[in-house]
Amino acid sequence: MQNAVPPVAFDFQPRTRLVFGVNSVDRTGELAKELGAKRVLIVTDKGLVTAGHAAHVEHSLQKAGLGVVTFDGVRENPTTLDVDRCLVVALKSGVDLIVGLGGGSSMDTAKGCNFLLTNGGRMPDYWGTGKATKPMLPLIAIPTTAGTGSECQSYALIADEGSHQKMACGDPKAAARVAILDPALTVSQPPRVTACTGIDAIAHAVETAVTKKRTPLSLMYSHEALKQLVPGLPRVLKDPLDVEARGRMLLGAALAGMAIENSMLGAAHSAANPLTAHFNVVHGIAVGVMLPHVVRFNAKDAHARHAYAELASAPEIAITRHGHEPAVHALVARLESLLNLAKMPRSLADCGVEKSKIKLLAEEAAQQWTATFNPRAVGVADFVALYEAAFEPRGNGDNGA
Repeated sequence: MQNAVPPVAFDFQPRTRLVFGVNSVDRTGELAKELGAKRVLIVTDKGLVTAGHAAHVEHSLQKAGLGVVTFDGVRENPTTLDVDRCLVVALKSGVDLIVGLGGGSSMDTAKGCNFLLTNGGRMPDYWGTGKATKPMLPLIAIPTTAGTGSECQSYALIADEGSHQKMACGDPKAAARVAILDPALTVSQPPRVTACTGIDAIAHAVETAVTKKRTPLSLMYSHEALKQLVPGLPRVLKDPLDVEARGRMLLGAALAGMAIENSMLGAAHSAANPLTAHFNVVHGIAVGVMLPHVVRFNAKDAHARHAYAELASAPEIAITRHGHEPAVHALVARLESLLNLAKMPRSLADCGVEKSKIKLLAEEAAQQWTATFNPRAVGVADFVALYEAAFEPRGNGDNGA
């Protein structure tokens, strides 16, 4: 097929068992016992304690005869301090299994704690891939948001408490042994969290479909993720109690997470991270603002344009035989309509970003690890152009997604 990239070599080893379904969280105790657990650490945040989700998991574990201790101090965008605080609880409790309950922040904190509990040292020691030399504890991941896909990834994203530099710390041993995908747990999300995490999941599906590391296997996950997410997001925004749509979003986010694990991300995430670090722009919003601009930038490459066109055909946004360029235009239009439907800010000015900081943001974006996987080479000058384009105001009306 014209412009198709020949299949690249890959080594696929599934690490995470997926358990999907309404009320599947009730199986936590049973699954932990299967993994040989006797004493379990739940890593979560205070909001999920208030919502009753932590107690639900505790009850399931206790019903299975397991001891339980809970760390509920997780903060958004966890730092080395969060991991250290969690580690203190884990060390005192003699746990042999960890449950990460919550969004990506809870799961990242759980993974970070696992690194230090089993292998010692500090989080910077594990910045990169495969630096844990000793076995790690089994991890059960229970997402309560449909966004990061961290439940299907072997990386923990932890920021340095002082510099706020984000460190991607990955190791196959850090991946969850089991991910429990219970749509009922996501119903309690505030509408803004639903919107931001949903856009993040969509960005994952779009970016993973075009990276340099994409494979036939990762493309399968990217395409199926978008097939679930594109129809699912409008439904959950309209009716937060639509559990079937919640299931689509949760499954789509997990599949996109599996795509990330096998193909990594690209320039939209590279551009988003400095926005969060300097201006506290919520990750899903930062990625959402940048994504259409990055798609247009990448689509100038014939192979990326073909990949975007194929992706657009998965949820029937476009038909590839009508041409790759029209398919890319249709994909961008749908992304923008979903951003509008989710009431996302459509320019960096709306996010409180200072235009005078573009050069600094671009320099930092170009240093992000994910930039190396973008299908087009992307340097400081390219990021300057992308940020400048993202300052142009765009409509916030519903374009009919």
